[in-house]
Amino acid sequence: MTSLTTIRRHTVVDSPYGPLTLVATDGVLSGLYMTGQRHRPGEETFGDRDEAPFAGTISQLEAYFARELTDFDLPMHFEGTAFQRRVWERLRQIPYGETRTYGELAEELGNRAASRAVGLANGRNPIGIIVPCHRVIGSSGSLVGYGGGLDRKQRLLAFENGAGEDALF
Repeated sequence: MTSLTTIRRHTVVDSPYGPLTLVATDGVLSGLYMTGQRHRPGEETFGDRDEAPFAGTISQLEAYFARELTDFDLPMHFEGTAFQRRVWERLRQIPYGETRTYGELAEELGNRAASRAVGLANGRNPIGIIVPCHRVIGSSGSLVGYGGGLDRKQRLLAFENGAGEDALF
């Protein structure tokens, strides 16, 4: 009988938004967590520390923070419900520097009445920044509901909209 074993590894990288914990499941990016992030899994679930699985992720994050990359192209492994995975895939289609409301995303997913469910799925996004949940705003244009904190959300949106480097620090 063959045993299926899931191997998790993690590393921590610096960013303008504080340390980012990257997690890989069987060598594929499955998490990007900020310090103090809501719904952040326990450290014991991240596996051994090993930077090897993250070379491509780190390179693309560095290019993003240097304003040289606007669209991440990385293999990702999503653990969540079918609906959550649909929301997270839809988030990846929001262009750099643009925003959508929860209601707009719900409508794009085929059910305008599901904006609250979209918000809940958005809040559980396991791969922040790369899967840009920070680009989702309230119907009035307000900055609501960001697991990494509203200050980070505001800074990420300002960064993507061309604010000066001082917006990053």
